Amino acid sequence: MLAWSVAAFGDHPQVDELVVVVPSDQVAGVAAELSSPTVQVVAGGASRQESVACGLSVLSGAVQHVLIQDAARPLVPATVISAVLAALADGAEAVVPVLPVLDTIRQVDRDGQLIGTVDRGRLRRTQTPQGFQLAVLRAAHAAEPAGEVTDDAGLVEALGRPVRTVPGAEAAFKITTPHDLRLAELLIAEGTAR
Repeated sequence: MLAWSVAAFGDHPQVDELVVVVPSDQVAGVAAELSSPTVQVVAGGASRQESVACGLSVLSGAVQHVLIQDAARPLVPATVISAVLAALADGAEAVVPVLPVLDTIRQVDRDGQLIGTVDRGRLRRTQTPQGFQLAVLRAAHAAEPAGEVTDDAGLVEALGRPVRTVPGAEAAFKITTPHDLRLAELLIAEGTAR
């Protein structure tokens, strides 16, 4: 999955630097597996936020925009990467690809009884890559968020900064189950991924 993700960004004409963050005991193995002089492999930290900070620390001084990708979404189409980069070039401080929620979402009480329907018209499924002006992302990482934050866009939101959305793609689904992995392998085998 990591190799698929790296390929998605390595093949994109607007991506200049690639940094892969992995557990410290996997740096040498991943670097050997990817065997690319254009990809830096660095050790991450104890949390997602620390790992992103480790990746940011090795970027060159020329970088102004950064994309944070989850390797669990390895089939992200070039069109989504381009849309995030275009929004950053247009002045957005932070950008997240999203898709509408298609299923009915219901609330339950403590006993598991249905108690209401959530208005899905205002809900979105978020994807990656999340894109940022590098200075804004560094400021967000330096600040202490008030509550639990699960991604970098949440850190930027905690600063009170706007996060723009762009259309995501169904192909950029997250691989979390064996079924998801089988689907990704099938799409790659058929040549229909991305």
